[in-house]
Amino acid sequence: MLPKKQQNFEHSRYSEVVNTNTFQQLMAEKKRFILPMTVFFLLFYFSLPILTAYTDVLNQNAIGDITWAWIFAFAQFIMTWALCMIYTKRAKRFDELAEKVIADMDKEASS
Repeated sequence: MLPKKQQNFEHSRYSEVVNTNTFQQLMAEKKRFILPMTVFFLLFYFSLPILTAYTDVLNQNAIGDITWAWIFAFAQFIMTWALCMIYTKRAKRFDELAEKVIADMDKEASS
């Protein structure tokens, strides 16, 4: 179920919302953040199976009998957690802008 603020929202007003500066700013900030992070994640994630399948680079010992492949695999968990924490902090800004879009539309609808 949608929040009360969104229940009264008319779908015909979507084009009005899309054309507002606040909405454009929200979408631009999300795109500037999500696109590079997604590319980074995919490159980092797929580099492990590619490097282990086609090269011997990660088969070298790093610490004792632990190879770079194990360190790289463990680093993927750390990278995923770090990206989640970074996104959580940035999402607060996205939420603020989304609330401003809703408030602006509510203010416009009431006048």
